[in-house]
Amino acid sequence: MDLKLNNKYALVCGSTAGIGKATAIALAEEGMHITLIARNENKLKTVLSQLSNPEIHNYIVADFSNPTELKEQVETYIKNNHGFHVLVNNTGGPSGGPIFNASIEAFENAFTQHLKCNHILAQTLVPFMKSAGFGRIINVISTSVKQPLDGLGVSNTIRGAVASWSKTLANELGEFGITVNNVLPGATNTERLNEIIKNKSTKTGKTEAETANTMKSTIPAKRFAKPEELAAAITFLASECAGYINGINLPVDGGRTKSL
Repeated sequence: MDLKLNNKYALVCGSTAGIGKATAIALAEEGMHITLIARNENKLKTVLSQLSNPEIHNYIVADFSNPTELKEQVETYIKNNHGFHVLVNNTGGPSGGPIFNASIEAFENAFTQHLKCNHILAQTLVPFMKSAGFGRIINVISTSVKQPLDGLGVSNTIRGAVASWSKTLANELGEFGITVNNVLPGATNTERLNEIIKNKSTKTGKTEAETANTMKSTIPAKRFAKPEELAAAITFLASECAGYINGINLPVDGGRTKSL
């Protein structure tokens, strides 16, 4: 299948590890020009060197806890380089814990890093997408938007807000050839999952291996996802082939989510 992504431009957030890194690699293999964005320049340089044809790719250093800086960095990059056909919004999840014990600051920080920054990037990139008659905004969020997850109170709340924002934006931008979709990872082999396993292990007194096996037992596939499997779904949604898929929440979770 020809995804028709060759020579298009993509901005991939959180692209120094996990799903973001796998997505950048997958899109580069389809012939896209990738701009990585994250806060650690050394890690950005390392990933850049791992992309196919690294000389055609670039990166932006920005911290998603500072929306003003993010906006300035991306606007400057576009002014001096090019716009983007594809935006992959991907930011590490908030710390876990019961929602009742969560601080107001935790909600504010998560809202800033996820919804505010997603919105800033969409507003900054959409004008070019409109002029090109082609755009893809793909938000990597969580299956919690369909089924809240125990012990992830702040994340459940903010992910739900992002899903509603995304659906509303999809309705507004569809007529311009721009789609907005959400990919919902289940348990995926990333640093984030390792952190969750360690926290659960500490609370239950079980070993990390026992904790991981218990988590796998709740998944029909009986295993965790590979970041590359999420990247494959994102890559398809970024393509011209997915032009009539708009405003959806796509679980990539091995069948774990019980709702339809």
